[in-house]
Amino acid sequence: MPSAAAPIISSVQKLVLYETRARYFLVGSNNAETKYRVLKIDRTEPKDLVIIDDRHVYTQQEVRELLGRLDLGNRTKMGQKGSSGLFRAVSAFGVVGFVRFLEGYYIVLITKRRKMADIGGHAIYKVEDTNMIYIPNDSVRVTHPDEARYLRIFQNVDLSSNFYFSYSYDLSHSLQYNLTVLRMPLEMLKSETTQNRQESFDIFEDEGLITQGGSGVFGICSEPYMKYVWNGELLDIIKNTVHRDWLLYIIHGFCGQSKLLIYGRPVYVTLIARRSSKFAGTRFLKRGANCEGDVANEVETEQILCDASVMSFTAGSYSSYVQVRGSVPLYWSQDISTMMPKPPITLDQADPFAHVAALHFDQMFQRFGSPIIILNLVKEREKRKHERILSEELVAAVTYLNQFLPPEHTIVYIPWDMAKYTKSKLCNVLDRLNVIAESVVKKTGFFVNRPDSYCSILRPDEKWNELGGCVIPTGRLQTGILRTNCVDCLDRTNTAQFMVGKCALAYQLYSLGLIDKPNLQFDTDAVRLFEELYEDHGDTLSLQYGGSQLVHRVKTYRKIAPWTQHSKDIMQTLSRYYSNAFSDADRQDSINLFLGVFHPTEGKPHLWELPTDFYLHHKNTMRLLPTRRSYTYWWTPEVIKHLPLPYDEVICAVNLKKLIVKKFHKYEEEIDIHNEFFRPYELSSFDDTFCLAMTSSARDFMPKTVGIDPSPFTVRKPDETGKSVLGNKSNREEAVLQRKTAASAPPPPSEEAVSSSSEDDSGTDREEEGSVSQRSTPVKMTDAGDSAKVTENVVQPVKELYGINLSDGLSEEDFSIYSRFVQLGQSQHKQDKNSQQPCSRCSDGVIKLTPISAFSQDNIYEVQPPRVDRKSTEIFQAHIQASRGIMQPLGKEDSAMYREYIRNRYL
Repeated sequence: MPSAAAPIISSVQKLVLYETRARYFLVGSNNAETKYRVLKIDRTEPKDLVIIDDRHVYTQQEVRELLGRLDLGNRTKMGQKGSSGLFRAVSAFGVVGFVRFLEGYYIVLITKRRKMADIGGHAIYKVEDTNMIYIPNDSVRVTHPDEARYLRIFQNVDLSSNFYFSYSYDLSHSLQYNLTVLRMPLEMLKSETTQNRQESFDIFEDEGLITQGGSGVFGICSEPYMKYVWNGELLDIIKNTVHRDWLLYIIHGFCGQSKLLIYGRPVYVTLIARRSSKFAGTRFLKRGANCEGDVANEVETEQILCDASVMSFTAGSYSSYVQVRGSVPLYWSQDISTMMPKPPITLDQADPFAHVAALHFDQMFQRFGSPIIILNLVKEREKRKHERILSEELVAAVTYLNQFLPPEHTIVYIPWDMAKYTKSKLCNVLDRLNVIAESVVKKTGFFVNRPDSYCSILRPDEKWNELGGCVIPTGRLQTGILRTNCVDCLDRTNTAQFMVGKCALAYQLYSLGLIDKPNLQFDTDAVRLFEELYEDHGDTLSLQYGGSQLVHRVKTYRKIAPWTQHSKDIMQTLSRYYSNAFSDADRQDSINLFLGVFHPTEGKPHLWELPTDFYLHHKNTMRLLPTRRSYTYWWTPEVIKHLPLPYDEVICAVNLKKLIVKKFHKYEEEIDIHNEFFRPYELSSFDDTFCLAMTSSARDFMPKTVGIDPSPFTVRKPDETGKSVLGNKSNREEAVLQRKTAASAPPPPSEEAVSSSSEDDSGTDREEEGSVSQRSTPVKMTDAGDSAKVTENVVQPVKELYGINLSDGLSEEDFSIYSRFVQLGQSQHKQDKNSQQPCSRCSDGVIKLTPISAFSQDNIYEVQPPRVDRKSTEIFQAHIQASRGIMQPLGKEDSAMYREYIRNRYL
């Protein structure tokens, strides 16, 4: 009987595109290059896409034979050896999709990738480079004069900028959803397996299970949440034609990961932002919401905390917290034709029954559950009515919708004029935000996949007992969501989200047993690391939507930013204004074309001829939509029944249809995440591993002097951190010299396919994993004029460097330890066989060694392994069982000892 469920790992991770005169052959293999699939793409059709998937899994030998036959059959003359009939066009790591403008189809392939994060052994990659190849042959190509212009517009969407994918982890869903799916009851998985076998697309799907007794593990693959998928339209044409492993879904936003080292215990902090592909666009051209309830600049941000010492979704410890930002869900816009820094806000349509807001909040109830908390940061008091227009309309919409909801599921509205508090010298902005964050996290709770620890049950914290969410036998679920907005949802929103994330991070660390109280202070290594992640997150999202980096950062609101930051803020403001005024229109056209909002059609106006794209995003302007919802019962009935749980995570017939369940053998490569992560079939170098290159609290934030508390939760002075040491110009050369190890090197170079000759029969190529070794990091040497200054600053007191003063005499204890060490070394390396006496005459306290080599100069000795008593063996076996998730019950003696420790320590 299967023991657990596991995510299905895609078997198409390395691709090679082969070319003949009449066809393209796309050969895809898994990471180990043991299983292959082949797509045949016809090149004789000028405007249609003809793809044939033979639905067969090939071995490496079968692929070699197939390519050999294709090569032989496509040569110009039989038996000719000089010219090949099969050409290797390009090597890749995934298919972005297929697109057509006015001529034939193009195929978009990922040719470079870089590993950005790791969640439970599941790698998350960033697209570094792509290749766009025209499919039809030149002999059948029908040219069009506007094709090149459409191609340029499409390529304006830079796929090498913040697009992410994974072969085994669903990035469009939250960690809570992905782990909830894996913990479905086995009876339901069996029924789904039977149903999928009857409706199976792949005729070889369950081959071999019957002959081996049917024992194995259930593999689960869920349908992506298409709202956050950016290449869904590009893959739609082949979705029902090819095997699911060819479909690689890509998200757009941000992904960053850092290592928090807690006394040697590694904890990974991951930040993932998913930008919505619905009603997507640039700052002033996309405001408010469309007729379907999708809002502009909608981004779902998830922070994931995992114990990196155990790499398993079943035995490891994982926690996550999700929050959302998005434009105010109303019909509103700003006219940029006036060339003003702050164009006036206008309400485009009257919506007295809050129809658009109802659709938007209904989506949120379905995905996140209740309560929905709105944190509105726009200005409340203004000399001239500007931002306050949005606040008044949003209050009216929420008030109208709440009167029909059950009282326990009403939408919580929190207005707070952040700009007003920032200008006040008497108020601390972040203190007030911290109070709001505490109340929000207590209402929504967070996700953790393990039950409360014994110490928190024995000695409960007051804040922990007030925590909301849903408590289940296997841990906790987050129910509800915080939705933060200002006008642009950039600067103020990012700072507010950071404060809420910081509060949630404290609860996450507490739930994993890493801190004794759910509270984190500023100026600690942990918060500085988290703040750096959020600043990168905010800069990236701001560049995507507003055209510049953040103008106001966390340090700005803490009022500790250096004076040089003001000039940088001015430059960012000017950059944002220039981008909005001159380049946003072209970027908006590119996004509309890439997402399939606009389809070029012969005989209709071109994209650049449209006066506006309003009707493209508002479908009710082109056709009558289905019957409008009730003005009072504005929610989906099935969703409201299961609140506060999100309907998408409820086990029901509708959600089960979104899953693909397949039965695998226990060690099948499609579910073996151990082989996928460690790759024992490849030669790897420590210098090139991702975990050594990511930001670390111990390396990048902890002070470098000896004697400092290494805890990342210790409050430090601003000049004590590792960041400030690196920022000091006089010590920069010393810092570079000290950090020549792999851990301090920059992120590894992107992985690029290595081209090989046409005689390579394997069908795929080897990827170049970190071709530049971190050991070859260049060290910048100073010139003669600066050498005196550098020497002056490098010399430090001996006490500070080594922790002791070498001029002082050694204590008797230290001298005894040193003598023992010297004696041990002499017995290991300088003993002579002839002068060797029986072991009984060896010095006391020294390991007894017996030489066994016939040569006197050899250092080969015989030692007796230590004897392990029964109790030690039982302790070790219990430790092994605990790593597999099997915990031993506590005995009376252990409980009494633990209670005594708690009483002495805390009471």
